[in-house]
Amino acid sequence: MTESGVSVETGVRGTVSDTGPVRRLPRVPGFAERSAAGSPKQEGKALRDGVPRSAHATLDLDASRPDAVSAVEASSHGRIPGLKPIRIGRMAATPFAFLRGAAGLMAHDLARTPMTRIRAQICGDAHAANFGLYGDARGGLVIDLNDFDETVHGPWEWDLKRLVASLVLAGREAGADEDTCRAAAHGAVGAYRRTMRLLARLPVLDAWNAIADEELVSHTDAHDLIGTLERVSEKARANTSGRFAAKSTEPTEDGGRRFVDASPVLRRVPDAEAAAVAASLEEYVTTLSEDRLPLLARHAVHDVAFRVVGTGSVGTRSYVVLLLDHRGEPLVLQVKEARASALVPHLVTAGFEAPPVDHEGRRVVLGQKRMQVVSDILLGWTTVEGRPYQVRQFRNRKGSVDPAALSADQIDDYGRMTGALLARAHAHSADPRVIAGYCGKSEELDEAMAAFAVAYADRTEADHADLVAAVRVGRVAAELGV
Repeated sequence: MTESGVSVETGVRGTVSDTGPVRRLPRVPGFAERSAAGSPKQEGKALRDGVPRSAHATLDLDASRPDAVSAVEASSHGRIPGLKPIRIGRMAATPFAFLRGAAGLMAHDLARTPMTRIRAQICGDAHAANFGLYGDARGGLVIDLNDFDETVHGPWEWDLKRLVASLVLAGREAGADEDTCRAAAHGAVGAYRRTMRLLARLPVLDAWNAIADEELVSHTDAHDLIGTLERVSEKARANTSGRFAAKSTEPTEDGGRRFVDASPVLRRVPDAEAAAVAASLEEYVTTLSEDRLPLLARHAVHDVAFRVVGTGSVGTRSYVVLLLDHRGEPLVLQVKEARASALVPHLVTAGFEAPPVDHEGRRVVLGQKRMQVVSDILLGWTTVEGRPYQVRQFRNRKGSVDPAALSADQIDDYGRMTGALLARAHAHSADPRVIAGYCGKSEELDEAMAAFAVAYADRTEADHADLVAAVRVGRVAAELGV
C-alpha cells in the first residue's frame, strides 16, 4: 500500500488503515479454530477447584495393591526365562534400581492419585536415569529424555511424580541428607512449572524448539552440573558404533566382521534366528523417511547378535545388527522388542480409554518423536517372527549422568534440569497454557509433589526390602552383579 492508498500489488484504492471485510474460510481439520472461545490459562486454573494443587501430596495405597514380589513376577511374564534372574538381580541392587524396573507397580499406585485429566504424550518411565545425551544428525550432542518403552497418551502428573520420587531415591543412594533429597524433588517441580509458564508465553513455533541445550544450564541455574556434563559429553562423543564394533567383533575370512560371545550380555545366535532378524530390516526401511534410504543402501548386513539391555527391559528380546560400509566402517542398529506399555491397564483403571495400538514398535517410535526436539534419524520399527520391535542406532554417542552418583550440591541442579526437560517434552502434545494455568506461580504444587516424592520413596524402599528378602529365602531367583 502506498501513501496514496493504492496497493502496489493489486492497484486497489483504499486507506492504509482499512482492514476490509473478514474473510470466512472453512474450518480445516488438524488446525486450531481461528477465534477459539475461552482462555486456556483460565481453563487450567479452573481445574484447581476440582483438584487442588495441594492434593498431589496424596498417596493412598489400597488393598488391591499387589505385594512387590508378586508385581515383579507378573511383569516378568513373557520374558525369556533364562534372563529373568538377571533382571531380578539388577532390581534387587538398590531401591532406586527397584523403582527403575517397576513402572507397572508405580502406575498402579498413580492410578489412585488425584489427576487433572489433562493428557499429554508421556514417557511413562520418566525416572531420573532416563535422561541423557545422544548424537544428532550433524554430530552435535542433545540432552533429553531417552527411553520410551512405556510411552502412552496419559496424565502429565504421572511422569512428574515418577521423576521426583526417583530423585529422592537417587539422592538417598548418593548419601545426601533428607533435606537435600526433598529439595531436589521440590526444585524439579518448580523448574517444570516455570518452564511450562515460559513455553505458554512464547509463539508456538518458538516454544516447540525452546530451551536450546547450551542455554539449559543457565535456564535452570544448574551451574554446579557443568563439570559433570562436560565429562559425560566427552565420554559420549567416543561412545560410537565404531568403538563398540572394535571391542565386540572379529574379522571373518571374507573380509567382513562378526560378533564374538561375551556371555551373558552379548551372545551369537543360531543362523535361522539371525536370518529372521536380518530379513525384518526390509519392513524396517519402509518405516523411515525416504531421504534416509540411500544411507542404509550403502551398508551391508554382516551379522546379528543378542544383547541384554537395561533394567526394566532385561528378558525382552534385543538384537544388535552389524552393518559395514564400503570401507569396512561399522554402523550398528539395535532391534529391540516392543512390549505393550505397562501403563495401559492402569490408565483404564483411572478412567481413561485404552489407546488403540496397531504395532507396539510404532507406538514407541511415534511417542519418542512427539516428545523429543531431535530424534535419531534411523528410528523405525519392524516385526520379527510375529513380535513387534523398535529399531534405532546403537551407541549413537549416548551418554548419561548417574543421578545416584551425584554430590549433594548437584542433585538439586540435576532435578531442575530434568524438570525443565520434562516440561518441554510434554508441551509438544499438551497445550502449555492449560498446564501452566493449573500449576500457577506459587510453590503450592512444588510442596505437594515433594511430599509425595518422599512418601513414595519410603514405599519403594519397603518394596525393595521385600524383594531382597524373597531373593534371600529363594522365593525368586536372582543373578547378582550382572
